[in-house]
Amino acid sequence: MKSTSRDIRLRNCFAVLRHLIADAPTSRQILARETDLSVATVSNLVTDLIELGVVVEVGREDSGGGRPRALLAPNAGGGVMIGVDVAETYVYLEVYDLTLAVVDRVEERMEPSENAPEQVIGHIASAMDQIRQRLGDRAILGLGVSLPGQVDVTWGVSGFAPNWNWHDVPFRKLLADRLQLGVPIYLDNPLKTITVGELWFGDGRGVDRLAVLILGTGVGAGLAFGGQLYRGATNSAGEWGHTTINLAGPQCRCGAKGCIEAYVGAPAILWHWGQLDGRASAGSQTEAMAALAAAWEAGESTAVRTVETVAEYLAAGVANLLNLFNPDLVVFDGWVTSVLGDALVPEFERRLADHAMEAPLKAARLKRNTQDRNMVALGAAALALEGHLNRLNTVGSRSRR
Repeated sequence: MKSTSRDIRLRNCFAVLRHLIADAPTSRQILARETDLSVATVSNLVTDLIELGVVVEVGREDSGGGRPRALLAPNAGGGVMIGVDVAETYVYLEVYDLTLAVVDRVEERMEPSENAPEQVIGHIASAMDQIRQRLGDRAILGLGVSLPGQVDVTWGVSGFAPNWNWHDVPFRKLLADRLQLGVPIYLDNPLKTITVGELWFGDGRGVDRLAVLILGTGVGAGLAFGGQLYRGATNSAGEWGHTTINLAGPQCRCGAKGCIEAYVGAPAILWHWGQLDGRASAGSQTEAMAALAAAWEAGESTAVRTVETVAEYLAAGVANLLNLFNPDLVVFDGWVTSVLGDALVPEFERRLADHAMEAPLKAARLKRNTQDRNMVALGAAALALEGHLNRLNTVGSRSRR
């Protein structure tokens, strides 16, 4: 679909603000150079951002003979965004100022049995009560919520959350009715929010073609092109874990056979280890995966063989993605990457050339996420920030490309 002037304007606005967040204080001239926009375009965007209360002038610098240049920064003392990471065992909230620095956080633990929509919303409301007491009169600009499963972002509906057996839950309306915040609420799933977090504050900043591979209980790929999250026609883009690599393979939880997730998702990895080792995994998935990592570190043969087998399937799956999308950067994320990455990633990289075409393989940088931040919550808050910036359309149409 052809981009409108409004779409272009918003993309330019995001680019300017991302550079400001990363490199403040800075000037309009430097922002123009870093974003490849004209000084006039940047000046118009900055004027709009100042009117929105998102950016402030924080001083001046010598311009080398001309008038001193104004220095700009995000308005750290302005309103805040809240990002919510909802998982099967917890609800985690982080509050961010307009520099995307964390100013508050709350975590509520959830029992696996607490999976009804009203129970999940109850935990979010409880955490929000604590945050609102500490925020005082500080304005909340928006609330971003990451929910597991498939999410309809337009209507704010949880279309399908398999672990909770949710179908078509009007989550945004239910949450808005409970919180009574009077601010916009944005929903998406962890795959999308992590990718948005990478674009705003992670390795994806300034990358034209980005793929973020999430290895966890489920498996997926967040995609971004030209600094913008790619959703596809139905917000289903990135279901890389449900692409088939073996027609006669094991059944996946999606109902199909031979999906990548059925080989490299956490349950599949632990099942394979159990088949070789002859013992059932004890404790939670995370504890069992940590045990596998420790067994691999100790050189236990079944653990080594498990990692090698999983790495082979992962290499085939990533090669498919490289050949299809030809990204500049692939970032590996997710809790399996955190726990088993030291074992899995080197083995996978050694096998990748056997499956990927030479040109896309040479063009792609591969990197593990090294952020110590909660990228799900950060990305959810960034969605709220992007929604707030959409108000630029009502501020004026000053900028021209």
